Amino acid sequence: MVKIPTLLIFLNLQVSTSESQLIKPAVVTHQNRVDQNNSHRMVTISMTGIGILSVPYALSSGGWLSLTNLLLILATAYFIGFLIRKCMDTNLAITSYNGIAGHAFGQKGRVIASLFICLKFYFVATCLLILEGDNLHNIFPNFSLKLGSMALDGRHSFIVLAGLVILPSVCVNDLGVLSYVSAGGVISSLIIVICVFCVCAINRVRFHGKGRPFNLSGMPTTISLYTFCYCSHTVFPPIYKSIRKKNQFPKVLLISFVIYTITYMTMATLGYLIYGQNVQSQVTLNFHTEKVSSKVAIYNILAGPFPKYALTIMPIATTIESRLPANYQDNKSISIFIRISLLASSVISAAVLPSFQLVTSLTGGILEVVVSFLFPCLCYLKIFKVYMNWGFELVSIVVIMLMSVVVGVLGTYSSIA
Repeated sequence: MVKIPTLLIFLNLQVSTSESQLIKPAVVTHQNRVDQNNSHRMVTISMTGIGILSVPYALSSGGWLSLTNLLLILATAYFIGFLIRKCMDTNLAITSYNGIAGHAFGQKGRVIASLFICLKFYFVATCLLILEGDNLHNIFPNFSLKLGSMALDGRHSFIVLAGLVILPSVCVNDLGVLSYVSAGGVISSLIIVICVFCVCAINRVRFHGKGRPFNLSGMPTTISLYTFCYCSHTVFPPIYKSIRKKNQFPKVLLISFVIYTITYMTMATLGYLIYGQNVQSQVTLNFHTEKVSSKVAIYNILAGPFPKYALTIMPIATTIESRLPANYQDNKSISIFIRISLLASSVISAAVLPSFQLVTSLTGGILEVVVSFLFPCLCYLKIFKVYMNWGFELVSIVVIMLMSVVVGVLGTYSSIA
């Protein structure tokens, strides 16, 4: 499922592989190759994320028929995964998403890909802090913090406190342990779905009507949030490189996407049926905090960002460090300063940006559309020169690219408006 934060971690069950390998090419050895069963788990882990909290809101914005858009995005995301595989087969030296961009467009392509990936990671990290602030404020609504002459309300106070708690983890270079903890994102997502079901079944919550079938005005927001959930394509190259039987990759993707989609559709349906049009951008904000099932879900959500944040900003820090002069690249003090600066700026961003929904919509509408849909199509067209032969394949790719642009423009406009 989409995670953003777990979303882009490539975990080998034998050897932990950090997210920095999405930026820096990895050497795939015999020890870190995995079989098909492990690769199913790795792809599913990479797609598990905070998007599960926003799908009920996305469904309420677009109506029941918007679920067809979720399935359409699923099919498109699977097709893009297939294109990524074909691009990698053209050059055995390609081990990362940036490698594909570099193979297609040279150094400029690699730099552009790195820029968009880093921006995506940055906004995901910001989402994690907003998540902490909103949910803690929901539990402790009367809490506030005073720093000298400056008074902070509950939400902003908890964002700052979350940043302080996360601070030690960003100063650590070896994040292997955190990556294993972060792999619990799959279990975490299932726990949330079960808790929402318990809210309905155990606490006997009545369904809020049948919901509206379709809402055109809310569709841009809906599609942006759905797109945010299908944004793990940057981890596909290292996963594909590590699979022992390359011909099993389409099956790996299909099984993972099916598990992923069923979980999201279940969550969206339950959340919308229970809370109706009153569902919030994070469904956990609708929970009554005195209920046991609600507490389990909320505390489960609150625990996730602490190990995930350091892993999420690691590729950004690695990219910045790689651009420094050679004599500064291995300087631990500079490395820590870069990570602390990223944390401080994301805390400020989380405090300034008004809502979780705004950040996820913008990320899905701009960055995810470019990274997971538009750019892989451009790379495929350039590498295979498909544009020279008019046919079904070219038409399909052009349609995906045009729809990506439309989704990006409308999603960004609706989020800002």
